[in-house]
Amino acid sequence: MSAVWVKLITILCLSCTALSDPAFVSIHVESSGVVWGDTGGAVTIQCRLPKSQLNQEVLILKKGLSEKNEVLHIDGDSGKNTTATKFQGRLQLNGVFPNMDILIKNLTSDDTGPYWCKYKRFDQGTAALVTTEGNGSVLLVVTGERRQVKTDTSQQCEPSNKNMVLVAVVISTAVLLGIMIFLLTWTILKVKTRCNSVKPRHVATNDVYEDMRGTLRR
Repeated sequence: MSAVWVKLITILCLSCTALSDPAFVSIHVESSGVVWGDTGGAVTIQCRLPKSQLNQEVLILKKGLSEKNEVLHIDGDSGKNTTATKFQGRLQLNGVFPNMDILIKNLTSDDTGPYWCKYKRFDQGTAALVTTEGNGSVLLVVTGERRQVKTDTSQQCEPSNKNMVLVAVVISTAVLLGIMIFLLTWTILKVKTRCNSVKPRHVATNDVYEDMRGTLRR
């Protein structure tokens, strides 16, 4: 598991983010990095080897952190290639083995993930297959839908129209602000009027009682 995280961190550290332009159909990647693609678009992964290691027999394009999924298997001697079912009809190969350009068309969100360029050869000394990691491995991120840039001059706003819109917005804001101030002032005045209109409580006095006492004394 730690090896998986090391590979992920490595490809992220070496990445140089390349944002795709909606007007472009494909993105070419010559070195390790992060590539952003649109749904329905395409990306070209360029698998390369140093000149000192060109004696390879097989090129395998793998997908996923664990590298368990084989996207493409190319035999350098026979030229035979095998494509995974999920990518059949969507791959286009260009170049001369072992340096190959692999075009993935009609991208979907499921295509998101790291892609690894792996080379293998049979070592007669050890009688075993030796795996070499080539250049061109990328982290592909497919998001959204492919957009087309359209220019419609008939819908472009003239400077005078823009000024009219700005004036209308300013006037609407001023009217709304005035209404809010009026409502606030009216509410305050109404509250004050209610407070002032409260009648004082009537306090009973003993004037009648004192008057009656005076009458009885007489």
